[in-house]
Amino acid sequence: MQVSVTFRHMDATDALKSFAADKVSRIEKYMHSPTDAHVVLSVERGHMHRAEINLTANGLRIRGQEVSTDMYGSIDGATQKIERQLKKWKNKLASHKPREGHQMKVSHGVIAAQESAEVATDNRISVVQHQEVDARPMSVDEAIMQMELLHEEFHVFISAQNGAMNVLYRRADGGFGLIEPPGRH
Repeated sequence: MQVSVTFRHMDATDALKSFAADKVSRIEKYMHSPTDAHVVLSVERGHMHRAEINLTANGLRIRGQEVSTDMYGSIDGATQKIERQLKKWKNKLASHKPREGHQMKVSHGVIAAQESAEVATDNRISVVQHQEVDARPMSVDEAIMQMELLHEEFHVFISAQNGAMNVLYRRADGGFGLIEPPGRH
């Protein structure tokens, strides 16, 4: 985990920097992939110490903030808030029981990119990767949670509302897109 520490309105000390980096790196056990963390330590109104921690991992952003009269206590509080959020998400995913309903296997293939001149003369397209996924009944919110926790770029699921197959995908702007059959919303 890469941790950067920024000091605002206070003197930078190696002790605070190493304490913050150590506390934040302990959070890594809840994450599956390499994470970037940015810690901002500041003093407000002369005596209030604020610690803000922003984590980013595969598009998932988690933020923890704490204000107290002690900077070490603020860092502890902010890391505890992030740990609670991560535990909550992990427990939701682990305790998630698939909805009753029809489940189906869906085949996913990736088509090789070819230059347009080749396609025009040859008309051959080849599949370079093939994968089968289970499409389970769930709501859009559950599909987003699954996508975030599993760090997927897209998620195929069956809508719990209308039984239609839907595809949820991650947009370039960080949001989500939903593809669903016409007349089913």
